[in-house]
Formats: sequence, structure tokens, C-alpha cells
Amino acid sequence: MSEKKEVDLKNYSAVNIQVLEGLEAVRKRPAMYIGDIGTRGLHHLIWEVVDNSIDEALAGHCDTIYVTIHEDNSVTVSDNGRGIPIDMHEKEQKSALEVVMTVLHAGGKFDKDTYKVSGGLHGVGVSCVNALSTTLRATVHRDGKVYEQEYAIGIPQYDVREIGTTDKRGTTIFFRPDASIFTHTEFKYETIANRMREMSFLNAGIRIYLSDMRDLEDDGKPKSDEFYSEGGLVEFVQYLDETKEKIISEPIYIESEKNGVPVQVAMSYNSSYSENVVSYVNTINTYEGGTHVSGFRRALTRTLKSYADKSGMLDKLKLEVSGDDFREGLTAVISVKVQEPQFEGQTKTKLGNSDVVGAVDSSVSETLQVWLEEHPKEAKIIVGKVILAAQARHAARKAREMVQRKNVLGGGGLPGKLADCANSDPAVCELYLVEGDSAGGSAKQGRERDFQAILPLKGKILNVEKAHEHKIYDNEEIKNILTALGVKFGTAHDDKELDLSHLRYHKIIIMTDADIDGSHIRTLILTLFFRYMRALIEKGYVYIAQPPLYLLKKGKDERYCWTEAERKILMREMAGEGKEDSINIQRYKGLGEMNPEQLWSTTMDPNTRTLKLVQIESAAEADHLFSMLMGDEVPPRRDFIEKNAKYAKIDI
Repeated sequence: MSEKKEVDLKNYSAVNIQVLEGLEAVRKRPAMYIGDIGTRGLHHLIWEVVDNSIDEALAGHCDTIYVTIHEDNSVTVSDNGRGIPIDMHEKEQKSALEVVMTVLHAGGKFDKDTYKVSGGLHGVGVSCVNALSTTLRATVHRDGKVYEQEYAIGIPQYDVREIGTTDKRGTTIFFRPDASIFTHTEFKYETIANRMREMSFLNAGIRIYLSDMRDLEDDGKPKSDEFYSEGGLVEFVQYLDETKEKIISEPIYIESEKNGVPVQVAMSYNSSYSENVVSYVNTINTYEGGTHVSGFRRALTRTLKSYADKSGMLDKLKLEVSGDDFREGLTAVISVKVQEPQFEGQTKTKLGNSDVVGAVDSSVSETLQVWLEEHPKEAKIIVGKVILAAQARHAARKAREMVQRKNVLGGGGLPGKLADCANSDPAVCELYLVEGDSAGGSAKQGRERDFQAILPLKGKILNVEKAHEHKIYDNEEIKNILTALGVKFGTAHDDKELDLSHLRYHKIIIMTDADIDGSHIRTLILTLFFRYMRALIEKGYVYIAQPPLYLLKKGKDERYCWTEAERKILMREMAGEGKEDSINIQRYKGLGEMNPEQLWSTTMDPNTRTLKLVQIESAAEADHLFSMLMGDEVPPRRDFIEKNAKYAKIDI
């Protein structure tokens, strides 16, 4: 044994073993408990607190929830539930409120008599919020009295105390996220609104009020929304499909209980070419699906296939029909309630309970079979849609094979317009998708050739929202993007799965002009990625470049501005005691107006540039947004533009 190893062994003793007490573990490794310390993790704090109120609603004790974002990005969540118990906890010898707020894996959710079902069954939710907040104050209205306790980074500042009397009941949690933990501490209103809208659909009859004190209207009142749904999942599907042309008159609604698992499903078909299945377990969004989604898909395919075979509509079809064909143009919301759900990780993105497959399968197949028999006209329309989907899928496969064959016969060459980088390590390589040859030329001259590749795009690519998959292989610009990226559609397991095994870049940067045409091109590219290459977005590979809007000059002093507000501030600063008209303002209408050095220093230099990471915060809302912006239905798009015109930006 070497002398160094002997020293290491001698130095490694009991004193090297750290024991993290209380909530220290959460602060030490926050991502283990809330997913990450970025924007998603920050918003997860709100979800954890709201989920507690929703659990009270699921137990039948709450019907109103208030969420308020304050000027300093602190948050208050209030409900009219029973109020967290404040009496002495026998084992811990402290108030039950303090136990809930400061002890991991503590809460009423482990007691089946208290909560039949619950989203936050790990029991770390609100205590994690407490640990990751500089200040948290819990106020409980219960049994005619008001109780309060305040905490600093999870540490109680005083014992639970009585502060008044009341005729109300419920719990109010105020918290201020710890800026030393999170990379961002600014909550996004739309992200919260989307989540609260989902909650109202999933819990019919619950009223949720959202207010933002940071954004005051002309009358001085805060920006606010009220979310309430009578129809639940049926209204949810109608909302998701409001921007699409429906092909059946009303959503199909399924509700039953199998093996102690309550199952709710609402589904409909539209004329689009994409599938949108959103799933929830105990109101928690399971982004990655799981056994409940598997059960739904199995039942849907088997039941529709059986009906189609009996009807004889598939007799003349000489093509094989797959499960994907039965789901083209489908919008569905699946919600199950499970007493002891097995999730993958604290962020609860995939359900693993094997018994749920059969429960959902039985519920869907029984109800759907009856519905098809009772609605022969609409059933025929759905089967007709399936047949068209099968034909389009086979056409897409032929088109893919043709493109790949041409690439092989042509030596597998990259697009002629691509200025590739010297490095071959995808982890460090970047591909800029640039609008126009002029900007492409500047980018090629200004780039760092070792790791930055440039692909100029001519004109606007195909709007894939309105086209079958096989059409995208006829579009030259889309073919160039696919070839440059090195991705293919179709794997041994799934005809539509994206094969990333030969992906050539781990940063794909969309760089377009800061005008209407540039925004349209950017949205077309994002629609392509969302509909056909979503894995690139989910893995964090897609970015949007942020070129400056203005260059301000006063003598030798030159400064760039990325927003109109920034321009106004800099104008006053640069003018000083002088007049603002002494400052020369250059407005960049296009990337081509910047020379290579300017483009590099402002938009492409990793040391100075700003890139916006494209993330899917809500798959349901993203689907709704893309179909609304790029689909055929004009009224929803007009309403969106009128409501959001002043913002001139879309966060996805």
C-alpha cells in the first residue's frame, strides 16, 4: 500500500462523517427535494404549499384558495381548510404546527384516515419550503382562535403563539425564497396562472384567486385572475382544444373506480396531426406519464381496433395500423387518485404503480366501448381519422427512408450552407440557426470556428402545425436542419421517436431579427422542435439568442441596449447634465445591420452574450399556445394578440 493511501486511511475517521440535522439536508442538497435551484425549482415552492391546500380540498374541507405574489417576490398562500393542528405532538413534544413546518416526512398525509389521497406523500413539501426561505410565517385560524409561528431558514423564531380570535378557519403561509439558494428569485405570473388553471380543472368546484402586486393595472388594482371550473376535465379538454378544429361534437367523459383507484378521463379528437395526452396523479402533473398513461393507451388502441374491425372499415386498408395512428389528433386528460403512489423522485414526474394499469384499462375500455356503440356516426369519423393517420405514417416512413438513402448515396454530406465547427465533441459544439444569408455571413465571419457552427436559413420554414409529417421532408430548410443536427426520426422501438445517438451539437441557438418576421421564423422553428423534436427541448439543448435592439453613441462612449426600458435608463445616464438629443441612437432592425465584430461581442461571445433557454413549463399550455399561434383558428389568436400585444414576447 502506498504511503499516500495509508495517510488517507488514517485521516478518514468518524470525524469525517457528517450528520445533517433537521432541515440542513434540504439546504445542503436542495435539488434532491425540489428538482433544481433554477426557475422550475423556485416555482416548485409554490406548488408544494398550494398542494397542501388542494389536499384539504380533496378531503372535502376546502373550496377557496388565494395566491398572492408581493412586490418583493415573496408569496402568500391562504385557504379555508381546517387549519394545521396546533396542539402538542406527543412524540416530538412540540406543537404539531412546528412539527409539520420543521420535520421532514411529517404530516397528516401518512394517515389514511386523514387524507384518502394526497399529492405530496413524501411529507417533505412545506418543510422544504421553510428550509429554503429566509422568512416563513404560518398563520392558522382554528377553533375560533388565530395562531402564528415564524421561521428563518427553517428555524423557529418563537413558540407557536395565540394572537387573536376569529370566526374563520384555514391556513395562511407567507414565505420569501432564499436568494442565496436560487439562481432566480423572480416568480413568473403566467407559469403560476397556468398551474392554477390546471388545478381548477382537476378539482371542479374549487375557486382559486391569483394576484400579482408587482403589476398594477391603470386603476391601481393588481393583475389578477380567478380560476373556477364546474365541468372539470371536460372543460379542461375543451380549453386545450379551443384553438383546434374538433371532429366530434363533445368530449368523451369516463369516470369510474376500479380496484380502489378512482379514474377520470376526458378525451376528444380534432383535425390536427399531433397527440396531446396530459396525465395527473392526485392532481400532480406526471410529465413523463407512467402506468396510468400506459393503461389508457392500451385500452384506447384495443377498443378502437376492435370496433374498426367489426365495422369493416379496415378491410380495404392494406397497411398495418399502429397505436400511434389511434392517437393522432387526440386530446386527453387522465386523472387518477392513488392512496400510495410510487413516484420516480420528489418531483413526481412518472407513476410506477403496476395495479393502476389494469384499473385505467378496464375503466376506459368499458366506457369507450359503450360510447362507440351509442355514437356510430362520430365513431366512423374517428376510425376514418385513424385510417388517414396510418396512410400518412407510412408516407412519412417512405419519405424518411428516401432522405436517408439520398444522404447515404450522396456520401452523407452536410448541407452546403452549413459552416461547421472544427471540434467534434457535441458537448461543447454550438449550432446557430440564423435568419437570412446576410446575417449568416456576418455570423460566419464573427464566430469562434472551433466550436460554433452556422446554418443560414432562407425564408420561412414549413408551418408543421398544418402539415402531415411526410411533408416536412419536402422542405429544404427543414431537411438542412435535420441533416446538420444529425438526428433521425424512427427507432427500433418507436416509429416516431427521435434518435439522438448522432446529435452533433448540445447547444442549438435560434438567432433571428428583432422584428415581426424574425419572431415568426423563430416561432416556426420552435413549433418544429416542439412537435417533432421535443426531446431536444426537454434535454435543455435549445436556446434563443438575444441580439441588442439599440446602440447608443456619445463621443467614444458606446453602449448596447436589449430592451426599450434599458434604452431609456441609459439615455438619461449617458446624457448626464446634457441633452438626450446629443446621443446618437441606432436601432437594429436586423442582424445583418451589425458587422461581424458587433455580432460576436453582443450575441455570440460566451463571455458576454445572453441566451434564453427554451423550457416546457407546462406541456398542456405549450400545446395550446402553439396550436393557437400556428393553427387555423383565427379568433383565439386574435384574442391572444389583443391581450398580450404590449408584451411583444412569448415565454414557452
